[in-house]
Amino acid sequence: MIDVNQDHFRRAALEIGKSGENDTLPYDIDAGFIRDKAENLSEICFQLFQDIDSRTPENAARFVNGLTIGSERLLVPAGSHGFRITTKINPFWNLYLNGLGFAIAEANEGNRSDRVHSYRLSANGDDLFDRTRSWRTYKEATLEEPVLNNENSVVVQTDISSFYEHVYHHRLENVVNDLAPANSTIATQIDRILSKLSSGRSFGLPVGGQCARVLAEVLMTPIDASLSDAGIVWHRFVDDFTLVCNSQQDAYAALSILSNTLADYGLSLNRTKTTTLSAKHYREYIAVQLGQGDETTVALRELDLHFDPYSDAAQAQYEKLKESFDAIDIQFLLDLEKEKSQPDAFVMAQIGRALKFQEPQIAAQLCATLLDPSNLDSFRASWSKILRGVYAVRANEDFEAVFDQIDDLLDRIPATAPHLLMPEANTLHFLRAIRFRRTEARGRFVRQTYDQSSSSCVKRACVDCWRRWRDRASFMRLRNQWQNLSSDEQRMFWLAAGEFGDDGAHARNQLRATLAGSWRLGFEANDAPHFARAYQDWVQENG
Repeated sequence: MIDVNQDHFRRAALEIGKSGENDTLPYDIDAGFIRDKAENLSEICFQLFQDIDSRTPENAARFVNGLTIGSERLLVPAGSHGFRITTKINPFWNLYLNGLGFAIAEANEGNRSDRVHSYRLSANGDDLFDRTRSWRTYKEATLEEPVLNNENSVVVQTDISSFYEHVYHHRLENVVNDLAPANSTIATQIDRILSKLSSGRSFGLPVGGQCARVLAEVLMTPIDASLSDAGIVWHRFVDDFTLVCNSQQDAYAALSILSNTLADYGLSLNRTKTTTLSAKHYREYIAVQLGQGDETTVALRELDLHFDPYSDAAQAQYEKLKESFDAIDIQFLLDLEKEKSQPDAFVMAQIGRALKFQEPQIAAQLCATLLDPSNLDSFRASWSKILRGVYAVRANEDFEAVFDQIDDLLDRIPATAPHLLMPEANTLHFLRAIRFRRTEARGRFVRQTYDQSSSSCVKRACVDCWRRWRDRASFMRLRNQWQNLSSDEQRMFWLAAGEFGDDGAHARNQLRATLAGSWRLGFEANDAPHFARAYQDWVQENG
């Protein structure tokens, strides 16, 4: 049974501070604000929840319908040729939604089958999800099925077509309501918030955040149970299904049952990605997918490179990971990927994560290969992983000796690969990597990007660059445009003002009275704690 309390919102705030608001986008400074003000913001969230939950579901729906829940749709590359939409949600509403998601996940976890390998709740309390459960362990589990030993056994691999985009809110509302106590408004709140994030449409989950993952798994839980009730041997990771069957006839029947069950929830299988393999061919195929037999990359594939700089043992963990690369030639592995028509996405992600664990000159050499104009296009599917890695190097003073080399590589990108900067998510990753130092090329790029972009998120990232560069001319230009700035830009401008002495202090004094109105979320009582006040306090505490 779902039982929402303030700790769910507090834990959600700490998780956002650790992992970011949206894993398809670069880590935003708002995540640090949410982490540092976890106590204050969780109190505001819980008071809001109690207020809404004290109403009838009908009144709760009307109340949420009357709120403005800010969000922005951004374009994100998906593979080498495709794109998808991710949603950047206002930081408060992202926290509120994630807090509800934490409570829902706790209530649902006991209902989930062991055959589900995606987004299992962690038992250690340090992470939201269990990092030992992965796509790799999902595939390894399918190989352990006794059915595969049968001479005629076959395996069906398939996935749900455009899963997140096709989640029907009303079906999800009913499943969440099954987990909630009588007269609860939790399901109603989720339904109305999702509707606002979907521009009034009754389907679709916002890609990139933790709550969307929880809600997707909640929707799939009764579907999973139906497959087990039908006697099917199955495994699932998010929208990927593997059905292990005794024969071609059983495979056809299992696929029919899965299709019918999904249709009951408004979902369908992706016909172009549905394949049937003999047990022998399936084992061989999975061995290739997992890199088994590829001695060149196996050591890199098996390294867990997720590093938490906020852990108590951060330095020891960092040194241990550095030692792990003594026997791995990353440059050799990168050169192998460079020659492939379609580089391995996981290997490229590992290489991006590995950059910060290399010696400075080796890291610079790897960056030179990754950012070489002749390689950028073939590596385009891994743009975010590459830029995250480059950022981690450029942000670390231990690599100061190679900063000039890396800056020169970054400065060439707008001229040599402008098409890669067209998706907003790619631009955000690039702006984060160049904000450490102003050059003439960067000054021109950021100004043009700010003036030409229609994205509030991109404009905000430009303001962050000007903040880091202490670009007074751009600051004064923005001061004169304050009323035309989005609330997200205004908050970044407010933070930036601390870098501009008297000009910044005067701007804050003149504009302070407007903040309660400009940043108001629509539910705050005049005498109660509110988001705008928490942000102002955080900025003051951080200079």
